[in-house]
Amino acid sequence: MESAHACIVIAPNCSLSVRGAVLFFLSLCAPCFGIAGALTLLGFWPVLPFAGLEMLLLGAALRLSLRRRHHRQTIVVCESDVTVQTTIGKEHREVVFPRHWAQVKLRRSTSRLHPSRLVIESHGRQCAVGDFLTEEERRGLAQKLGELIGRVNESPTLGFADEARGF
Repeated sequence: MESAHACIVIAPNCSLSVRGAVLFFLSLCAPCFGIAGALTLLGFWPVLPFAGLEMLLLGAALRLSLRRRHHRQTIVVCESDVTVQTTIGKEHREVVFPRHWAQVKLRRSTSRLHPSRLVIESHGRQCAVGDFLTEEERRGLAQKLGELIGRVNESPTLGFADEARGF
Protein backbone atom coordinates (compact mmCIF):
# COMPACT_ATOMS: atom_id res chain seq x y z
CA MET A 1 0.00 0.00 0.00
CA GLU A 2 1.36 3.40 -1.00
CA SER A 3 1.39 6.12 1.60
CA ALA A 4 -0.48 9.35 0.97
CA HIS A 5 1.55 12.30 -0.19
CA ALA A 6 1.16 15.77 -1.65
CA CYS A 7 3.24 17.05 -4.54
CA ILE A 8 3.59 20.73 -5.40
CA VAL A 9 5.46 21.69 -8.57
CA ILE A 10 6.43 25.33 -9.04
CA ALA A 11 8.10 26.94 -12.04
CA PRO A 12 8.55 30.50 -13.26
CA ASN A 13 6.13 31.89 -15.81
CA CYS A 14 8.25 32.11 -18.97
CA SER A 15 5.89 33.01 -21.77
CA LEU A 16 8.65 34.00 -24.21
CA SER A 17 9.61 31.10 -26.48
CA VAL A 18 13.02 30.70 -28.09
CA ARG A 19 11.52 31.50 -31.48
CA GLY A 20 9.83 34.61 -30.07
CA ALA A 21 13.07 35.75 -28.46
CA VAL A 22 14.98 35.32 -31.74
CA LEU A 23 12.32 37.24 -33.69
CA PHE A 24 12.31 40.00 -31.07
CA PHE A 25 16.11 40.23 -31.12
CA LEU A 26 16.27 40.35 -34.93
CA SER A 27 13.48 42.92 -35.10
CA LEU A 28 15.61 45.21 -32.93
CA CYS A 29 18.96 44.39 -34.58
CA ALA A 30 17.78 45.30 -38.09
CA PRO A 31 16.85 48.95 -37.41
CA CYS A 32 19.68 49.44 -34.90
CA PHE A 33 22.39 48.26 -37.29
CA GLY A 34 20.63 49.92 -40.24
CA ILE A 35 20.78 53.33 -38.56
CA ALA A 36 24.30 52.69 -37.23
CA GLY A 37 25.45 51.66 -40.73
CA ALA A 38 23.95 54.77 -42.31
CA LEU A 39 25.61 56.98 -39.70
CA THR A 40 28.91 55.15 -40.24
CA LEU A 41 28.71 55.92 -43.97
CA LEU A 42 28.19 59.59 -43.08
CA GLY A 43 31.39 59.53 -41.04
CA PHE A 44 30.00 58.93 -37.56
CA TRP A 45 31.84 55.62 -37.20
CA PRO A 46 31.85 55.52 -33.33
CA VAL A 47 28.11 54.80 -33.45
CA LEU A 48 28.66 51.29 -34.87
CA PRO A 49 30.60 49.76 -31.94
CA PHE A 50 28.09 51.17 -29.45
CA ALA A 51 25.19 49.71 -31.45
CA GLY A 52 26.99 46.35 -31.41
CA LEU A 53 27.56 46.57 -27.67
CA GLU A 54 23.91 47.47 -27.11
CA MET A 55 22.71 44.45 -29.10
CA LEU A 56 25.24 42.20 -27.35
CA LEU A 57 23.84 43.23 -23.96
CA LEU A 58 20.27 42.74 -25.17
CA GLY A 59 21.17 39.24 -26.44
CA ALA A 60 22.76 38.37 -23.09
CA ALA A 61 19.66 39.58 -21.21
CA LEU A 62 17.38 37.51 -23.45
CA ARG A 63 19.56 34.45 -22.96
CA LEU A 64 19.41 34.83 -19.17
CA SER A 65 15.66 35.26 -19.36
CA LEU A 66 15.27 32.10 -21.45
CA ARG A 67 17.37 30.07 -18.99
CA ARG A 68 14.62 30.52 -16.38
CA ARG A 69 12.44 28.15 -18.44
CA HIS A 70 14.47 25.23 -17.06
CA HIS A 71 14.01 26.12 -13.37
CA ARG A 72 11.64 23.83 -11.42
CA GLN A 73 11.02 23.07 -7.78
CA THR A 74 9.05 20.04 -6.65
CA ILE A 75 7.98 19.76 -3.02
CA VAL A 76 6.80 16.31 -1.95
CA VAL A 77 5.20 16.00 1.48
CA CYS A 78 4.90 12.41 2.74
CA GLU A 79 3.88 11.07 6.12
CA SER A 80 7.51 11.02 7.29
CA ASP A 81 9.49 13.37 5.00
CA VAL A 82 9.42 16.66 3.15
CA THR A 83 11.52 16.53 -0.02
CA VAL A 84 12.47 19.62 -2.00
CA GLN A 85 13.83 18.85 -5.48
CA THR A 86 15.35 21.82 -7.30
CA THR A 87 16.25 21.57 -10.99
CA ILE A 88 18.04 24.37 -12.82
CA GLY A 89 18.90 23.22 -16.32
CA LYS A 90 20.90 20.01 -15.94
CA GLU A 91 21.75 20.66 -12.29
CA HIS A 92 19.57 18.72 -9.86
CA ARG A 93 19.57 19.09 -6.07
CA GLU A 94 17.43 17.32 -3.50
CA VAL A 95 17.01 18.16 0.18
CA VAL A 96 15.04 15.89 2.54
CA PHE A 97 13.69 17.03 5.91
CA PRO A 98 11.94 14.92 8.55
CA ARG A 99 8.35 16.17 8.40
CA HIS A 100 7.85 15.99 12.14
CA TRP A 101 10.64 18.56 12.71
CA ALA A 102 10.32 20.66 9.56
CA GLN A 103 9.21 24.27 9.77
CA VAL A 104 7.91 26.60 7.06
CA LYS A 105 9.03 30.19 7.55
CA LEU A 106 8.24 33.24 5.46
CA ARG A 107 10.92 35.76 6.31
CA ARG A 108 10.15 39.36 5.56
CA SER A 109 12.85 41.47 4.01
CA THR A 110 14.44 44.32 5.91
CA SER A 111 13.98 46.51 2.83
CA ARG A 112 10.83 47.24 0.85
CA LEU A 113 12.81 46.77 -2.35
CA HIS A 114 13.56 43.10 -1.66
CA PRO A 115 11.03 40.26 -1.64
CA SER A 116 10.35 38.01 1.32
CA ARG A 117 12.05 34.63 1.50
CA LEU A 118 10.23 31.34 1.96
CA VAL A 119 12.29 28.56 3.56
CA ILE A 120 11.73 25.07 4.85
CA GLU A 121 14.11 24.29 7.68
CA SER A 122 14.95 21.61 10.20
CA HIS A 123 17.92 20.82 12.43
CA GLY A 124 19.98 23.83 11.29
CA ARG A 125 19.49 23.13 7.57
CA GLN A 126 17.27 25.19 5.33
CA CYS A 127 16.13 25.26 1.73
CA ALA A 128 14.72 28.34 -0.03
CA VAL A 129 11.53 27.68 -1.98
CA GLY A 130 9.84 29.75 -4.69
CA ASP A 131 12.37 32.55 -5.11
CA PHE A 132 10.88 33.30 -8.53
CA LEU A 133 7.29 33.62 -7.28
CA THR A 134 5.49 36.90 -6.76
CA GLU A 135 4.94 38.05 -3.19
CA GLU A 136 1.28 36.99 -3.26
CA GLU A 137 2.12 33.56 -4.70
CA ARG A 138 4.87 33.10 -2.10
CA ARG A 139 2.42 33.87 0.75
CA GLY A 140 -0.11 31.42 -0.70
CA LEU A 141 2.54 28.72 -1.01
CA ALA A 142 3.69 29.38 2.57
CA GLN A 143 0.13 28.96 3.82
CA LYS A 144 -0.39 25.73 1.85
CA LEU A 145 2.95 24.28 3.00
CA GLY A 146 2.13 25.25 6.58
CA GLU A 147 -1.13 23.30 6.32
CA LEU A 148 0.61 20.24 4.81
CA ILE A 149 3.74 20.15 6.96
CA GLY A 150 2.35 21.51 10.21
CA ARG A 151 4.42 22.89 13.05
CA VAL A 152 7.29 21.30 14.92
CA ASN A 153 6.02 18.19 16.74
CA GLU A 154 2.78 18.41 14.76
CA SER A 155 2.29 16.46 11.55
CA PRO A 156 -1.25 16.76 10.18
CA THR A 157 -2.58 13.66 8.50
CA LEU A 158 -2.49 13.63 4.73
CA GLY A 159 -6.05 12.57 3.91
CA PHE A 160 -5.55 12.38 0.16
CA ALA A 161 -3.37 10.38 -2.17
CA ASP A 162 -1.18 11.62 -5.00
CA GLU A 163 -2.58 15.15 -5.20
CA ALA A 164 -0.59 17.47 -7.45
CA ARG A 165 -0.83 21.23 -7.40
CA GLY A 166 0.98 23.80 -9.48
CA PHE A 167 1.87 27.38 -8.59
